[in-house]
Amino acid sequence: MLGYAILFFIIALIAAVLGFGGIAGAATGIAQILFFVFLVLFVLSIIFGRRRP
Repeated sequence: MLGYAILFFIIALIAAVLGFGGIAGAATGIAQILFFVFLVLFVLSIIFGRRRP
């Protein structure tokens, strides 16, 4: 999921450089959402992923 967030961020950067503001804004929003979902899932996997003997 972090890979998709980075991919959308790169797409947003390229679109911004080329002058496509709407596409850059949408890709940035998608990248932010994916990054925060990744962070939440990562923290939950650390908290609940521990196995107790």
